[in-house]
Amino acid sequence: MIIVGIDEVGRGCWAGPLVAGAVILPPDLLLEDGPINKEIILRDSKKMSKKQRDITAEFVNKHALAVGLGWVWPAEIDEIGLTAAVKQAMLAALRTIDVAYDEVIIDGNINYIPDDSRVRSVIKADDSVPAVSAASIVAKVARDNYMAEAAEHFPVYGFDSHVGYGTAAHIAALKQFGVCELHRQSYKPIKQIMGLL
Repeated sequence: MIIVGIDEVGRGCWAGPLVAGAVILPPDLLLEDGPINKEIILRDSKKMSKKQRDITAEFVNKHALAVGLGWVWPAEIDEIGLTAAVKQAMLAALRTIDVAYDEVIIDGNINYIPDDSRVRSVIKADDSVPAVSAASIVAKVARDNYMAEAAEHFPVYGFDSHVGYGTAAHIAALKQFGVCELHRQSYKPIKQIMGLL
C-alpha cells in the first residue's frame, strides 16, 4: 500500500509561513541507506536536533518516491484563519504529489481533507508513521531555512534563531521595532504589540 504522509509546521509561530509537507516513502526503504546511519531518524521533527533534521531531510528528498510542500503566507493566514490555512497548505502539498497512492495519513485528530475517502487523521502519526515523520521533517527544514533567509532581510528580529515563535528575544524585538510584513497580525500577541487589544 502506497501511503502519503502529511504534516504541517509553524502553526504556533507569530511570524512566517505555515508549511505542510507530503511524502511518499518507498515501501522497502531501509534507513541503513543513509550516509550516517545513527542520524537518519524518522520521528516527530520536534524531538530531533537541527543536525538530525537536516541530514534526515536530505535523505528523504533523495530517497522518497515523492515530496511536496504547501506554503501559506502570513497575510493569507490573517485573512482566512489558521484552520483554513492548515487545510490549504495540506491540499497544496498533496497536489504536488505525482505518484499514485492508496492512502493519505494526516498527523493529528482533524481530517482536513474529508472529501477524499483515502484520507484519515492519526494522532501522533508524526512519531509512528514513517511517511508522516518524513513530511514533518522536510516541512520543518524547509520552513527553518526560509526563516534563516528572512533573518537576512529583517535582521533585528532574530528569525534565524526562534523561527517566528514567541520567545523572549522575539518579544523584546517586537517591543523595540514593531511588526514587519512576516508577522501574523491576526494573532493576539501581535495585536497587543500593535496596540489593537
